[in-house]
Amino acid sequence: MGVNISEIIPKKEIALSDLKGKTIAVDAFNTLYQFLTTIRQPDGTPLMDSRGNITSHLSGLFYRNLNLMQDGIKPVYVFDGKPPEMKMAEISRRKKAKEEAKEKYEEAKQKEDLDGMRKYAGRDVKITQEVIDESKELLLAMGIPVIQAAGEGEAEASSLAKQRRVWASASQDFDSILYGTPVLIRNLTLSRKRKTSSGLYVDVNPEKIELHSVLNKLSISLSQLICLAILVGTDYNPGGVKGLGQKRALEIVSKFESPVEIFDFVKKSEKYDLDFNWQGIYKIFNEYGGDLRDDIKFPEADKDKIKQILKEREFSEIRIDNGLEKLEKIKKAQSQKGLKEFF
Repeated sequence: MGVNISEIIPKKEIALSDLKGKTIAVDAFNTLYQFLTTIRQPDGTPLMDSRGNITSHLSGLFYRNLNLMQDGIKPVYVFDGKPPEMKMAEISRRKKAKEEAKEKYEEAKQKEDLDGMRKYAGRDVKITQEVIDESKELLLAMGIPVIQAAGEGEAEASSLAKQRRVWASASQDFDSILYGTPVLIRNLTLSRKRKTSSGLYVDVNPEKIELHSVLNKLSISLSQLICLAILVGTDYNPGGVKGLGQKRALEIVSKFESPVEIFDFVKKSEKYDLDFNWQGIYKIFNEYGGDLRDDIKFPEADKDKIKQILKEREFSEIRIDNGLEKLEKIKKAQSQKGLKEFF
């Protein structure tokens, strides 16, 4: 879900070519959910092989990353570890919502309601350990680094960007800004075309969000932005303070410099009910330091391994070979560029 502060955050639409040569830390779970939700069959079910194994994630990882690499972008995938204890209530809520969606999907299936099936199937997405393991295996075979975070993947991706180990982090969620990423890229791994409710297709381009531009535009500090996010609701306090929207929350945090002053004001107000541990949530965003790591190394691509993984899941051999041919050209171009830089 992430924090909803989209109304007040300045964004800039960019072209993929603007990201050429950039190393970007991708929030892996966010991206896998994206693939598992959107890469589906007409009845809403995910892509599967003849044995019922889901393949939507592998399709997304292989073809979308090939396109990114062809555009000169260097992705690094960061996977979630153990979620903070404060997120357990939200995880439980999501689990219940998935169970309800599954029931509604079955009801729609009984009625042969394709629209209903598509609607509810996308809400019952689970990232299993098998999906995680397969994803890591394919990414490494493609020559894409994989990083295992101790906690939240987007927090670690943001930390890598803060440390200048990568140029930016990529996620659909705005939480990355709260963790202090200097640059957030949205829509990076989305399909470049999206079908509207009217049946027309529109272009989907990446969005660039720069932390310094956000803070300058809103005339607040990162500390105040974190407080604003907590007021409107995060994964650690879904819904936030009832009756407080993004714009009113901005007005409140702009009046006070310290978090204590901000939340004391809200507590004393008769309009609002502060019924969560704001200090604990603030600490999660403000004190995340990231893991100590060696330099990020890009592994050698293994075409035989890629072919083995995808053939096992019954991908079209022609499409696999076309993808591998594209990968070969990408690696050759990178090698030639490296030689030119050396001489």
